[in-house]
Amino acid sequence: MKVPQTIAEASEAGSTLDELRLMRARIARTLDDPNCPPRDLAALSRRLIEIGKEITAIESRAQEDDPVAKVEDGKFNAAAI
Repeated sequence: MKVPQTIAEASEAGSTLDELRLMRARIARTLDDPNCPPRDLAALSRRLIEIGKEITAIESRAQEDDPVAKVEDGKFNAAAI
């Protein structure tokens, strides 16, 4: 599957994670732009942090669902202690 290159592509054919990653990159570029209006800095910074948390949560859930990441516990042997 082709990785979306724009937020519009991600919203139409990508995943929520694709969309969030592109939004995060767009906001980061805007914050780095010296012409970004100072009045927008706080709101954009706050949104950047929120999107980062959303991405982390989605990635964590995906990792929990990964069967390779799951480890089965062995039988408990009290005598081994």
